[in-house]
Amino acid sequence: MSMWNPRFERMPAIDLDRLQYRLAKTLAYRLYAFSPIYHARMREAGVHPDDIRSLADVKKLPFMYKRDLRDTYPDGLFTVPREELVRYHVSSGTTGKPTVVGYTERDLDLWTESLARALTSVGLSRGDVIQVSYGYGLFTGGLGLHYGAERIGATVLPTSVGNTERQVELMQDLGATAIACTPSYLLHIGEVAEKMGINLGRDTGLRTGILGAEPWSEQMRRHIQEWLGIRAFDIYGTSEISGPMFTECAEQHGIHIWRDIALIEVIDPESGEPLPPGERGELVFTMLQKEALPMCRYRIGDIAAILDEDCPCGRPHPRIERITGRVDDMLIIRGINVFPSQIEHALLELPEVGEHFQIVVDRKGALDDMLVRVEVKREAFSDKIADLMHIQRRVAHRLKNTLNVAVDVELVEPGSLPRFEGKSKRVIDKRVL
Repeated sequence: MSMWNPRFERMPAIDLDRLQYRLAKTLAYRLYAFSPIYHARMREAGVHPDDIRSLADVKKLPFMYKRDLRDTYPDGLFTVPREELVRYHVSSGTTGKPTVVGYTERDLDLWTESLARALTSVGLSRGDVIQVSYGYGLFTGGLGLHYGAERIGATVLPTSVGNTERQVELMQDLGATAIACTPSYLLHIGEVAEKMGINLGRDTGLRTGILGAEPWSEQMRRHIQEWLGIRAFDIYGTSEISGPMFTECAEQHGIHIWRDIALIEVIDPESGEPLPPGERGELVFTMLQKEALPMCRYRIGDIAAILDEDCPCGRPHPRIERITGRVDDMLIIRGINVFPSQIEHALLELPEVGEHFQIVVDRKGALDDMLVRVEVKREAFSDKIADLMHIQRRVAHRLKNTLNVAVDVELVEPGSLPRFEGKSKRVIDKRVL
């Protein structure tokens, strides 16, 4: 089986243990010395880097949270001078504040190295033409896959998102053999191709899909593989850990996490205590070599389990099962993270609408669709259609600017949406993954 970096991908487990311990201890010293926030948190927890005497001692280190990035916006968690940064990526935040991630040259190299291993593990190599249909720009997906594909010597077709008929034409004309995008967008591409009289499995050279940035199921994988005649692989990552970094291998059973790059744990979301392999809980990532934005025991919020058995591919690196949900209430709409709290934040800035709203998520064809129902305040309510349409346009515009994705807006009368005595249930998700 082909490997990009056999030295690390085949490294014996005992050597990986030693390497992880050394890297984790070094990370603890770096954070203690260069991160005032994490230094204070370690002192509160009564732990010093000298206390990390084994891999098991890593659990003594305090957690990091998504809110830490928000509370220290834009760069309060960075541990290198600004002149050492070579790139920023920015993702959506939970209250209108984005999450800013900085990268040194080594950070980018490590991210690319991880993807080079991942893409090689699914059978891609020099000679492949990889169509990258993730968004480029502040979103990490497009550029991450772009540089990973170039690293293995493949040819990149940087189509980004949209202009789907043109994407199908280029896929044919330039001989794309693989595509990286969200699973829903691949389904949409397939539907558009059929309307053009093109069967992706028969009329193109496409044979591999690198799919992620939104939840998808084994049922969807089977549908994609049977309908389009390709092999579909899951990819995982978030901007905080660098971006999309890890994939399944050719076995298609669990996402490999490279132990020289990351240390993973699964914990009980309520108690924070570690869970054994096979038990689902909240994923915790420690990025062992990141320079600009070190992440130590970062509670990523995704629910999964670590697979205990060895992978037939022979790589002694742990695998996580497909993500089954999130601890928080985040939605993923067409590859974009959307939080109900973002919507609330945006609506509260508009004087014409109230604080009560409802989110309805559905799938129209292959693409996700989101409707936001919002109550109009009594003093702003009008029987003139033109007045209501003006408010509706204002709400839609504000939400698009806040969420970075277009949503439908329905205005409803005051008092017409459900009220809840306990925790509100504002999201109705009708999607079948």
